[in-house]
Amino acid sequence: MSRPATPPERRLVARGRWVLTGQFAAVITGVLLLVGVLAWGLMVRGQHADGRRELAASLASASVAHPWPCVWMFARQGDTLRRTPASPAALPVRGDLAAVSARHPVLVREHRVAGVDYLVRTEWHRDAVRQATLDLRYQAEERSRLYLALAVAELCGLLAAVAVGRWLAGRAIRPLAEALDRQQRFVADASHELRTPLTQIHTRAQLLARRLHSGTDPAVAAEEAQRLVDGSRQFGEVLDDLLLAAQFGPGAGDLSAVELGTLARAVAAAEQARLARRSLRLVVDAPDRYPVHGVRPALRRVLNALVDNAIGHTPAGGTVRLALRRDARHVLLTVADTGVGLDAAHADRIFERFARGEHGAGRRYGLGLALVREVVTAHGGRIEATGEPGRGAAFTVRLPVAPEPTDAGDGDRRALAHDAEG
Repeated sequence: MSRPATPPERRLVARGRWVLTGQFAAVITGVLLLVGVLAWGLMVRGQHADGRRELAASLASASVAHPWPCVWMFARQGDTLRRTPASPAALPVRGDLAAVSARHPVLVREHRVAGVDYLVRTEWHRDAVRQATLDLRYQAEERSRLYLALAVAELCGLLAAVAVGRWLAGRAIRPLAEALDRQQRFVADASHELRTPLTQIHTRAQLLARRLHSGTDPAVAAEEAQRLVDGSRQFGEVLDDLLLAAQFGPGAGDLSAVELGTLARAVAAAEQARLARRSLRLVVDAPDRYPVHGVRPALRRVLNALVDNAIGHTPAGGTVRLALRRDARHVLLTVADTGVGLDAAHADRIFERFARGEHGAGRRYGLGLALVREVVTAHGGRIEATGEPGRGAAFTVRLPVAPEPTDAGDGDRRALAHDAEG
């Protein structure tokens, strides 16, 4: 199965996230680089000043035989040259000794002698020309360690900047991504969720028109007209529910005690015309009261979607059963059918958006079951699917039980009245 193409909005959000990450990483990297350059400059300057001070102090206070650490000393008086024991053979720098002997200045220079860099200070000291040399290899090693430390810090800083930048960019982009996601989900949900109530209204309107033309009893026509009014009201509630879901997410809405048995009978009554047209039978098994905490339009959407799914997968002459049970903590809603069934291995996949059945006509499950799982999860419940190919399927919703509602609500009472009249 090929992966679906990424929507342009998703690509735009991902690109914006990486751009913000790159900008943040570039700023942090630039700051670290600037700090590194400043540290390098201060170190070089400090080493140069320290070397000059060491040479001056060594010439002023130390002897040729016992100079300061890392310093070699030499003294020339006439044709006699005294040197620090074990000093390099290439030293002293005789050119500086001659220059100081001729003009009596103080010379401080860097020289490369026999492949080694030295800082050399030559000056008159009483009746002799003295020279102190500092091996700069030790300073070079210190700078090398600084370079390594700066490189490691720069690399770690870059990696940390990318990680932190990615996280911050994600937080910055998340509201835009959520807004785009809500927009896309609203369009997809609306196209799916409005289909069922529109179909119901259209079917009832056709039935009412035929009965009016055939001279049906006015009481029956009035009942059909009332069902049409109820369907239009439910259509408006579905629209409100979709707008809430798009604006605030799947958990939007005020929770209240909803009598699920009354709601199940109302949904069953609303589907009678379509069931008759498809030669199907819907049985409601709800002998008790089943209160749950939830949003009534959202829970009706769950029932509508499950019943619609069962009707769509059940051939003519089949049966759809809507059963409710309860225990001390949960209400169990089961919608079972005698349709094409499903493979247990695909029980989780059918809750994905636009999943397609593997049996029967391969009817797409569309958005309905995906939305059902979202709503059930937002209500603190869970949904499971069971079945066998060719032997029907059952969807069981488990929701936390709530105290008995004190009033069923106008829509529920009207649905009960329709059930009684039927």
